[in-house]
Amino acid sequence: MHRGSVGFLMNGYGPNGLNERLARSVPVRIHPLEMQTRDKAGREHTALAINEVSLLRETRQMAKLRISVDDVVRLDELMADGVLVATPVGSTAYNLSAHGPIIPLGADVLALTPISAFRPRRWRGALLPHAARVRFDVLEAEKRPMSAVADYTEVRDVVAVSVRETREVSLTMLFDPEHNLEERVLKEQFQS
Repeated sequence: MHRGSVGFLMNGYGPNGLNERLARSVPVRIHPLEMQTRDKAGREHTALAINEVSLLRETRQMAKLRISVDDVVRLDELMADGVLVATPVGSTAYNLSAHGPIIPLGADVLALTPISAFRPRRWRGALLPHAARVRFDVLEAEKRPMSAVADYTEVRDVVAVSVRETREVSLTMLFDPEHNLEERVLKEQFQS
């Protein structure tokens, strides 16, 4: 049983009455992101992420990335500390800390959020259809090395990263009825 440790979406844990709580729980089905990477050595890696896939600079040098969505270049060059793609579940995690939007769980969209963007200065990210395929090409990979992270799986020195939601994998999360997930996401949007 994975209970999480930080996220506000998680239920509190208590061993007393656990079987009864499980019987009353409300299931929510989610689909993770699939990250496919190629590193400088030409090796390919695949990992799944429930929350987000993030690309992060490995050194003091700012990252330079080209971003394509469904095989169309949408941003020729992003200069930033990194960028991430978040699921609705992950929209309240790292995405929120990077000033990305909170996404209601049934919205069928993904958040594409820059991390400390320098250029273009006013680009704040995008909301994408859940079926979108996002590709990141690392520009100047030798001078500006980057890591790609799918939740807890890190691949260093990447040169290309593709991200998509995978409907082939389905996960079920259980929530206490008194901790209605949709209500918690809605309330989080009005926190002051």
